[in-house]
Parts: sequence; structure tokens; C-alpha cells
Amino acid sequence: MSEYSIHQGDMAEGSMRKRKEPQNGCIDHSVDSQTTEEQPVRATVLQKEVGLVSGISLIVGTMIGSGIFISPKAVLLYTGAVGPCLLVWAACGVLATLGALCYAELGTMITKSGGEYPYLMEAFGSILAYLYSWTTVMVLKPSSFAIITLSFAEYASTPFYPGCTPPVVVTKCLSAAAILLIVIVNCSSVKLANYVQIFFTVAKLLIILVIVGAGIVLLAQGNTETLSNAFEGSSTSVGAIGLAFYNGLWAYDGWNQLNFITEELKDPYRNLPLAILIGIPLVSVCYVLVNVAYFTVMTTTELLMSPAVAVTFGDRVLYPVSWVIPLFVVFSTFGSANGSCFTAGRLTYVAGREGHMVKILSYISLKRCTPSPALIFNGILAIFYIIPADINTLINYFSFAQWLFYGLTALALIVMRFTRKELHRPVKVPIVVAGLMVLVSCYLVLAPIIDKPELEYLYCTIFILSGLILYYPFVHRKFSWTRTFMRPITMHLQLLMEVVPPEKTE
Repeated sequence: MSEYSIHQGDMAEGSMRKRKEPQNGCIDHSVDSQTTEEQPVRATVLQKEVGLVSGISLIVGTMIGSGIFISPKAVLLYTGAVGPCLLVWAACGVLATLGALCYAELGTMITKSGGEYPYLMEAFGSILAYLYSWTTVMVLKPSSFAIITLSFAEYASTPFYPGCTPPVVVTKCLSAAAILLIVIVNCSSVKLANYVQIFFTVAKLLIILVIVGAGIVLLAQGNTETLSNAFEGSSTSVGAIGLAFYNGLWAYDGWNQLNFITEELKDPYRNLPLAILIGIPLVSVCYVLVNVAYFTVMTTTELLMSPAVAVTFGDRVLYPVSWVIPLFVVFSTFGSANGSCFTAGRLTYVAGREGHMVKILSYISLKRCTPSPALIFNGILAIFYIIPADINTLINYFSFAQWLFYGLTALALIVMRFTRKELHRPVKVPIVVAGLMVLVSCYLVLAPIIDKPELEYLYCTIFILSGLILYYPFVHRKFSWTRTFMRPITMHLQLLMEVVPPEKTE
């Protein structure tokens, strides 16, 4: 606790607790008046409230967002034909499962929240973990949150503007409103966020079932023209296939979500690997079947011309009730955004706890036991990312940095097999799988850059390394003037948000 008190000052913490106790008197008095068995006092830490069903719905619900309703076009565009397109979707599913199995080993070996962060810290030390948290907290997580809510806004506003695209200002305002609502839900209660996640996951599986069912009926009726000469005109460029994988894997992104909340999982040794082995193959099957369903109705040219593939499918197949598709796509993207926000807050919280972010971000709500400062910070950044929005360029540069860290995490698994042999590994994947993930990550990072070098990749790298400018004075040296400057700010924010440092439970 010394780090908190030095950094924070006993005064701030003391005044916080003194002021909170009378306000929160209801809890204290109820404990006095009732027996402690009836109402045990909860420690001020994030509670273990995520079970197996919540875990699966977090993985499935975050993976199936807008990707399958927007990205099929991009995958088909870069592969050039139906056959390779379906193969890329299936291969992406296998890759996501293999990657997640590596994460299952890491998550059961090091049971700390924060996704890749604790693994990079353990394998490579503080600097690399800091650069990961810097890039992910400042860019990757909020930009991903922004992208998902923008597609939510696009689908939600389209019915009100028949025959034309909705004004940009409408989609952006709607997207900001969605971010605000999701942050409020996540700050209010972990259980509420879980219920929202489960509800929207069920909704999106329902609409996928409808699309796949319609596709099977159409196949049985003989609509196989597009699927018959599947490999005609396929692309052979290495970079193009790399970009097809990029866009396919963007739709699968989220397979590592459960590792962000390991500390909140009930029985992580059982539920983490189990949720991964149920959730990701389920998503892979859904994705391939949905694509087959699309091709029963549309030719490749029509699919590429369609502004929203799933909606075009609905208009042709489910005509009188075709409005259900955009409605359920809205549900799907909202659920995915909720999952993204839920996990992003945990990374920011863990980075703050380790001293790699401002201390206030590691504080948790006294009454609700949620990391509200971290969640609010992520929401504010996401709203900034809405302002300059072109979804596709964002996805491409986003994937470049994301896969760099996926590759480093798989490498961390290999490194720790030799450097940390003493650690207990309830799940152990063949080292070849981790090696394959490292190679795939290298390919996905380098192929598009070699194929089509662009300055944006350089800007991305410069941004990642620019975190070191802040690392030296604030993290490495911990200059006293930074504490003097931050102490009153932290104290006022603490009182405003009713948050306290997490208690040490070990």
C-alpha cells in the first residue's frame, strides 16, 4: 500500500475515507444492526462476478460486432473470388482459436487482469508493458470503441433517411450518445453490464440463425450460381491476401477479451479455457455460414456494390419483415461496444495500479465496485476518435499495431517456457502453436507495409515509441514535482467521483 500512500498522500486518502463513511453510513449501520453473516462487508476491490455464461457472451458478443455485416465486402475485394473468400474466413477462425489457446495458457498461469499487459510485463519487463498500455489505452481501445459505435449509429439512423445516406453529424451525435450510455451502464454495476452483454449476445445469435436458415433454404432451392465456379478470378498478390486476413481478423477481433478481466472471473482455471473453446469455434461457424448465405442471394459484384451487405440480404429474402435485419445489427453493434468498453476499463485500471498511468485511473467506486475513472477516461477518448472518422483506414492502421502486440504476447509465452519454468500451467499448448502465432503476426504486420508502404505506418510506430518520452520522467524517475502537481487533482477527482484505491486482498 506504500506506493499509493506515497504517491497519493495519506491526507487525501484519509479525508476521502472520513468523508465517505458518513455518506455511506447506511452500509456501516446496517452491518452494526444486523449480524455480519447476513451482510458481509465487501472489500473495495473488483468482485468476482463473471461466470461461464457471462464469459462466453463477452467473447461471442464482442467478436460478433459490425465486422460480419461490414467486412465481408473487404475480404471478398482483396481475395477476388468466393472460394478464397470463404477459405480466408475459415482460416481466420482457426487462427483466432489458436491465438486464444495461447492466451488460455497465459491467463491461467498469470491470473491478472489487463489482457497482454501482465504477460509482457512478466516476460520482457516494464518498458514493453508500458508501451503496450500506452498504445492500447490511448489509441487501440478507444478507437475500436469509436469504430463500433459509428457502425451502430450508421445502421440505427439509416431507416430514417430512405434512399440516401444519413448526415454525418447525425451518425456522430448518435455514436457519442451510445458511448455515453454504455459508459454509464458499465460504471453503475458489473452485473448490469453482464446482463446487457448476455441479452445482446442472444439477440445477435438469433439474427445469425435467421440469415443462415434463409441461406440453407435458398441452397436447397438450387441458388448456387455464385458458389459453383468459386475460384474464378482469385487474387494472387501476397499483400492483397494479407489485407484480406486483416479485414477478416478484424471481424474476429475480441478473442482475447476474457484475459482483460481474469481477476473478475469465477474459477478462472476452468472458465477461461472453457469459454474460449466454446465461444470462438461458435463464432467461426457462424461467420462461414453467414457468408455462404450471402452468396446464395448476391453475386460477387452485387455484394461489393452493396452499402450494407446484411441489409441487402434482408431486402431480398425477408421482404415483408426485412426491417428486422438492421434492427438486430443495431443490437449486435451495441452489444459489441458494451463488451469493448467493459474490458478497456480493466486495462486502464491495471495500468494505473502498476503506476504506468495516472493513479486516479486505478481507483474504484466505493459504492459500486466498478473502475469508473478508467471507464470514463476510455469513453472520453472514444468520443474524440469519432470526430475524424473513416472506418476503413482506421481499421487498417489499427490492425497493424494490434497484431504487433499479439505477436509479442505469443513470443512472451515461448520466452516464459524457458525463463519461468517454475510457474504452474493448468493449460499447456504445444510451443509450435505459439511459434505459428508469432509468424502469422509478423506476416500480418509486414505484408501490407511491404506491398504498399505508406507514411501512416511510420506515424503509428512513432506514436508507439513517443510513449517513452513520458515513461522516463513519470514512471522511471518519478519526479517529485509530478506528484506535487497531481496530488490536489487526484484528491478533487476522488471526492467528485467517490472513488478509493483498491484494497490489497492477498
